[in-house]
Amino acid sequence: MESCKIKHLYNLSETIAAGLFQSLAYPWEALPKIGDFICALGKTLPEDTYEQRAENVWVAKNAKVAPTAYINGPAIIDEEAEVRHCAFIRGNAIVGKGAVVGNSTELKNVVLFNKVQVPHYNYVGDSVLGYKAHMGAGSITSNVKSDKTLVVVKDGKEEYPTGLKKFGAMLGDEVEVGCNSVLNPGTVIGRNSNIYPLSMVRGVVGERSIYKNKNEIVQKWDY
Repeated sequence: MESCKIKHLYNLSETIAAGLFQSLAYPWEALPKIGDFICALGKTLPEDTYEQRAENVWVAKNAKVAPTAYINGPAIIDEEAEVRHCAFIRGNAIVGKGAVVGNSTELKNVVLFNKVQVPHYNYVGDSVLGYKAHMGAGSITSNVKSDKTLVVVKDGKEEYPTGLKKFGAMLGDEVEVGCNSVLNPGTVIGRNSNIYPLSMVRGVVGERSIYKNKNEIVQKWDY
């Protein structure tokens, strides 16, 4: 599971939540810790840059938040982020610098690194999205298995029991997910990979891959 480690998926300089990950090996280990981390970090944020808008909700003064958006704490909306019309942030959410949370998008227990885009009808739960990751319209993370058993990350014959009932997807930096795709529980997608529209993804997709379907995953060319 070496490719699933934080150091291979994320540039920690591109998130206000770097401290959440620094002592961990795998990104999903952060999921149970997000809420407490936000509550502790929020109290240290400079008042000239951030304002506390509700209990355990901190929003950068230069962020754009639509009046119709709903933000439940704990949550941090970082500088120059945009939270659009009817976005629903249920709590335990960090929205990075310059990130976009769009129309009717729902977030729950997530870390969005800087410049992530979830701009149109997305559900992102119990997930970590790396720098500049983008989810196309209607693409979602499925965060609970249908049989309600604990999530196991699978990479070929290698398996890693996470001990988590709720685990959506770990997207590395600059991952592109096509429209109306479903990322099943325990999905991990390596850096700079592309997922075709209408895909159903499960398990580990290596970095710099093009995922067409489960039987057709090709490597990007280096130019």
